[in-house]
Amino acid sequence: MAGTAPAAAATWSNWAGNQHSVATAVLRPSSIVEVAEQIRSAAETGERIRPVGSGHSFTSVAVGDGRRMDLTRLAIDVRVDVDQRLVTVPAGMTLRGLNALLASHQLALPNLGDIDAQTVAGAISTGTHGTGAAYGGLATFVEALTLVTGTGEVLHCSTEEHPEVFDAARISLGALGVLVEVTLRCVDAFVLRAHKRPAALDSVLAELPGLVDRHDHVEFFWFPYTDRVQLKVNDRVAADDRPLPRWRGWLDDDFLANTVFAGACRLGRAVPALAPGISAFSARALSERVYTGRSDTVFCSPRRVRFLEMEYALPRAALPDALDALRRIIDGLPFKVLFPVEVRFTAADQIWLSHSYGRDSAYVAVHQYVGMPYEPYFRAFEEVATGLGGRPHWGKLHWRDAASLAPAYPRWPDFQT
Repeated sequence: MAGTAPAAAATWSNWAGNQHSVATAVLRPSSIVEVAEQIRSAAETGERIRPVGSGHSFTSVAVGDGRRMDLTRLAIDVRVDVDQRLVTVPAGMTLRGLNALLASHQLALPNLGDIDAQTVAGAISTGTHGTGAAYGGLATFVEALTLVTGTGEVLHCSTEEHPEVFDAARISLGALGVLVEVTLRCVDAFVLRAHKRPAALDSVLAELPGLVDRHDHVEFFWFPYTDRVQLKVNDRVAADDRPLPRWRGWLDDDFLANTVFAGACRLGRAVPALAPGISAFSARALSERVYTGRSDTVFCSPRRVRFLEMEYALPRAALPDALDALRRIIDGLPFKVLFPVEVRFTAADQIWLSHSYGRDSAYVAVHQYVGMPYEPYFRAFEEVATGLGGRPHWGKLHWRDAASLAPAYPRWPDFQT
């Protein structure tokens, strides 16, 4: 079959190493026509197809025992309309590749998360987001998309063409078909001024409403067993007049945040009693810094220390209660937590399965180093988050089922229909 990889390529695992599958065939189509043919072929034989991106989801969203579809060879003409600030790209392009493409045309995405290895399709389909009270997730930047359905039909969707499919397909977990082409609304390229500083958790929570309102992008990392956080504030500025020296970027983002932190995590895994001390050290090792840079280079950071993650979107007013409960959960666990807790913010949107559908959200992400116990920790926080009206990030671990999720999403029945 054209565009089918050898059987040796059938074994797959995700970035975190907690999800694995063996496909009956690996499909690598080079055109939309070929995607449609391969879907129809699978339907005729009763097999399923699962499209797979970069493997940066922690859930089993990309796991399947049928045919696996890899879109990296898909030939889609890249189209950039600088005047309209629109870009059309193949769904299998990575965010890193997209950011470079946009920069070459003096354009940028309005917001990004801190990892750029995901494919465009994978990022939008699982609700990937950054932080910023005035900004939605990446799926809110989608102006149009092309979807090949489970019957092999090719649908071009936007607010004018198949609008209900468009509202469902922007965040669809690959369940509605294979995304092959995406058109994104961009903005003119911009510079960010980043300010990172250590702070006390209680003081940050006390001033948080003002921080979130005054600044473009606010997030913080709380270090368990301490009262300390690392606060990160990014704002748009006119000039890149304070670039980060290369040595300082290497020291903070490469050496301390990856090499040293990985060693500390390995030590904490070997001797769990050291975890509180390691957390306190980590909280104070990253000092204050201010710098400017091209937006995507400030938003995105290297992440080489492997971990598992759960993230919940909560009504913004529920954040203090969630963090209070989380502190009690961590203190009561029979094992130690080696990773900080991340808190971010997004604006409401109207995408049916968006975590921020109909409400401004605060996101709380809990992590654990690979090889350490995590399920009791994650499940305990999930119980709290569910009680507070939380919605789990589709690409991150959770144990919610359809009966539990349906009340959390007003358009759940519409998506299923």
